[in-house]
Amino acid sequence: MFLIFGGLFLLLYWRFVSIQATGVVKGHELEAEALARYETGYVLSADRGKILDRNGNVIAEDTLSYRLVAVINESATENKNNPRHVVDKAETAKLLAQFIPMDEEKILARLTPKSGANTYQVEFGLAGRGISHEVKKKIEELKLPGIILYSDKKRYYPNGAFASHLIGFALRETDDNGNSSVVGKMGLESIYNEQLTGKDGKLSYQRDARNYLLPNSDKIIQDAQDGNDIYLTIDKTIQNFLDEAMSRVNDQYKPQSMVAVVANPKTGEILAMSQRPTFNPDTREGLDGNWLNDVIENTIEPGSTFKAFTVAAAIDSGNWYPNAEYQSGQYKVYKDTIRDHNRYGWGKISYLVGFQRSSNTAMTNLLDIMGWETYESYIKEFGFGQKTGIDLPNEASGIINSRYPLEKYTTTFGQGSTVTPIQLIQGITAIANNGEMMQPYVIDKIVNPNTGEIVVDSEPTKKGQPISADTAKKARELLASTVYGEAGNAKRFQIEGYKVAGKTGTAQMPKASGVGYDWGKNEFLYSFLGMAPMEDPELVMFISVAKPKLADTEIGSDPVSQVFNSVILNSLKYMNINPADVAEVQTSKIENYIGQQTDSVMTKLQAEGLQPVLIGQGGEISEQFPAADTSLTKGSIVFLKTNGDITVPSFESWSLRNLLVYKSLSKLPIEIVGEGYVESQSISQGTVIVDDAPIVVKLKTPEEKHSTPPAEDMEMVDEEIEEELPQD
Repeated sequence: MFLIFGGLFLLLYWRFVSIQATGVVKGHELEAEALARYETGYVLSADRGKILDRNGNVIAEDTLSYRLVAVINESATENKNNPRHVVDKAETAKLLAQFIPMDEEKILARLTPKSGANTYQVEFGLAGRGISHEVKKKIEELKLPGIILYSDKKRYYPNGAFASHLIGFALRETDDNGNSSVVGKMGLESIYNEQLTGKDGKLSYQRDARNYLLPNSDKIIQDAQDGNDIYLTIDKTIQNFLDEAMSRVNDQYKPQSMVAVVANPKTGEILAMSQRPTFNPDTREGLDGNWLNDVIENTIEPGSTFKAFTVAAAIDSGNWYPNAEYQSGQYKVYKDTIRDHNRYGWGKISYLVGFQRSSNTAMTNLLDIMGWETYESYIKEFGFGQKTGIDLPNEASGIINSRYPLEKYTTTFGQGSTVTPIQLIQGITAIANNGEMMQPYVIDKIVNPNTGEIVVDSEPTKKGQPISADTAKKARELLASTVYGEAGNAKRFQIEGYKVAGKTGTAQMPKASGVGYDWGKNEFLYSFLGMAPMEDPELVMFISVAKPKLADTEIGSDPVSQVFNSVILNSLKYMNINPADVAEVQTSKIENYIGQQTDSVMTKLQAEGLQPVLIGQGGEISEQFPAADTSLTKGSIVFLKTNGDITVPSFESWSLRNLLVYKSLSKLPIEIVGEGYVESQSISQGTVIVDDAPIVVKLKTPEEKHSTPPAEDMEMVDEEIEEELPQD
C-alpha cells in the first residue's frame, strides 16, 4: 500500500511540476485561456480620413450618429413589469415609421421573424443607420420596450450636392463576421478608400466574474489610427459659385446634361468641377443612372471650341494670315461638302473675320495651308487623343479621326473627333500660360492626422510647350476678338471690368440609336472654352450644356454664358484680381518686417498706399502676411502679428480669403457665415478681446451685374447658332 500511494503521490507531484513548467494541459494553454476568461475590453473606433478643400474646409468627414436595434426575443425579459423586448409589434412599427425612412408594413415584417426562427434582435438596414441626435431623443421619448439606439459613425457631407461626382460617397457595410466599416463606393471616396480607412484600436483590462476591474491589473490601450486626410485643389467658394450657377441654369433650361470645370492655368490645379444631373451624397438622391465623372470619363465632340487650337497651330507654324481672304460658305472635299453655319457664307472675307464668325470653311482652308502632318503634330502636342494623366482613374483618351480626308477637315472645327473636357482644359492652359501646358490635378496633399506627416505632396507638372509664348499671346488676343470684335459671335460672354478670351462651340449629338445625329436648336451641345483676365489669365473654364430647352428668342449661348459669366466674375472678385480698368497700377514689393517695430513699419506701408492690419498690442513683429518680396497693388492688406491682446479691426468689405488669413494668424474664435465679402460683424471695431466669445462675421457674394443683352438682328442670331456637320 505504501508503494502504491507513494507512486501515486510521485505521479501527481510530477504532473504539478509539468503543468507549472509548460503551462499546457491537453494542448490547452492555461494562461491564454485564463486571460481570455478574465480579460475584457472594447474597440476604440478609428475615424475615416476627412476630405477637405484647399483651405481646409471640410467636404466629407465622420460624424456621430445612432443605429436602431430592436430586441424581439422574449428571453431578454426577466421581469414582465419591465419588458426588455418588443411587446406590441404593430404599435412599435407604427411609431417608428414616423422617424425612419421605412414603411410601417416593412418595419412590422422586420419585427416579426419567420416561424421557428430564434432571432434575438433585428436591425433596419440603411433606414436604421445615420440617425441624428435629435431623432434619437424623440424615439427615446416614446419609451418603446426593446428599442435600443447604439452610438455609431456616419459619413457626413455638409455641403450637400457639392462636386458630387468627384467626391463620391461612402457607406457603412457589415461583413459576414459581423464587422462593420465605412467603405467608399464612388468617386474619391472609392479611389482613395485604402488611404482614407483608419485602423481601430482597443482598450483591454482584467475583470472578475462580476465584471469589476481586478486590483493591480493593467489597462492595455492600443490607440486607434485615423485614416489619412485628403486635401483637394478644389476651392469651396469657387465650387459653390459653380454649383449655384449650374443649378440655376439647370432649373431654367432643363438640359439633358451639363458639365463644367474651372482651373488655374499657371499650375493645373482644378478649382471647381461639377455636372448635371447631380446627387446628394448623404442620401444618394438623384443618383439614378450616371455614376461617371463626365469631366474625365466621357468624351464629346468639342465643336468650335476646338478652333482655338487649330488657329494656335496655324500661328505657331507661320501659317496664319489674318488679313488674307478666302471664299466662305462651303468647301468641297471630293463628293462631300462642308458648309458654314450660314450655308451661303459672307462672300469673300478675311481669316480674322472668319474666325470671329466661327466659320468652318476658314478652318478647312487653314488646313490646306498648314498640311495635315503639321496640324496633327500640334494636336498631339496639345495632348488630344491621349490621357492627361490627371490623378483620377478611368480617364478616357478620345479619338482623333483621320482615316479619311473628310475626317481630317472636320477635325479642324471639332466634329467627328472626340475629346474630354479635361483635355480641353489642359490644352487651353498652354494658350493662357504663355505656351507652357500644365497637367491638371485635384489632390493637393494627403496628410496622416496621427503624426502630421505629409504622405503625398503634389506639385504642378509641366506637360510640354506646344506653342511659343508669342503665339500664346497672339492666340489670346484672337480669342478675345470673338468676344469684343465687331464680327465676334461671343458677345454674350463679356464681363464688366474684366477682359475675357474664349471660343464658343456648338456640336451635334449622336442619336440614341447610335446612327446619325439629332438636329434642331434644342438638340445641340452648346459650350464655351474661355479664360480671364485676357492679358494674364488667372482662371480657365469649360462649360457645356446639352440640349437645353430654349425659348424662341434665345440661342445656345444664353444658358452657357449665364454659368460662365457668373462663375468667372464672382471668382475673380473673390481672388482679389483687379479689374481691367485698373490693371496697370503701380505695385509695391514688401520687405521682411519680422523683428522690426510696428510703428515704423506701419508708417512706411501706409506711405506706399498699403493697408497694414495689426494683430496684437504692437512692438516687435513676429509674423507677417504676405511674405517678403510679394508685390502688392495699392490698397492691399498686410497683416502684422505681435504679442499682446488683440483689438478687433473693421472687417468691412474684406474678402473671405483675407478673413481666413486673419483668423489663422490671430487664433480668434471667428465664425464665418456665408461666402463672398464681409457685410457685418458681431463685435465692433476697436473692441479688445479678453475672452473666448465667438466673433460672428457674415459675408455675402457679389451681386451679379451682368444682364442679358437685348435681342439682336437675325444676322447676329444666325452667327451664334453655330456650325453644322458636313452635308453630302
